[in-house]
Amino acid sequence: MEFGKKLFELRKQKNLSQEQLAEKMGVARQTISKWELGETSPDLKQAKELSKIFNVSLDELVGNNIQEIMSQKISNTEKLAGLILKLIKIFGIAFTSFIILFILLVILFRVNKNNETKVLREESIICTIYNEEHSFDIKYDELTGRPIELGGDAYFSDILDLDKYNDAHQIFNVINDYVKRNGGTCYMEGTNS
Repeated sequence: MEFGKKLFELRKQKNLSQEQLAEKMGVARQTISKWELGETSPDLKQAKELSKIFNVSLDELVGNNIQEIMSQKISNTEKLAGLILKLIKIFGIAFTSFIILFILLVILFRVNKNNETKVLREESIICTIYNEEHSFDIKYDELTGRPIELGGDAYFSDILDLDKYNDAHQIFNVINDYVKRNGGTCYMEGTNS
């Protein structure tokens, strides 16, 4: 609806004459007439004053369809919200997939590490001490030196508490040092498994 027609309708609804409206606005009656005929338009200050007099928004005063504008804004907002939700879902799925993949890789790496082929070595230290021969056998991981199985003559196990050591070479050194301190000799025999 054109501004002039809207102004005419609003004026009639309030039972105001052009003269009465002109007086409230502080303009001549002819100005109101020209506005209603569409020959001229009020400036922004005058339009704001008209909206106060008729208790309507500027949009309603100039004939803008507020519902259509609001529907368009709501529609645009809904579209934007939908797009944002889709992006959040995609990001969430991607992030969750990344976390699951990371966990699977860590598990796979650990399983693979635990299944590495261990190079096992079996060695025996054979010592003569106090005119007696004693031997001590160790099966161990050659890469780490970690003992897997201890055995042989209980003589050294009883005296030296060899279970407390985590390295096969350290065990051999402890036995060898003990035997040498007590006037004996040792030699090594070994095989790879």
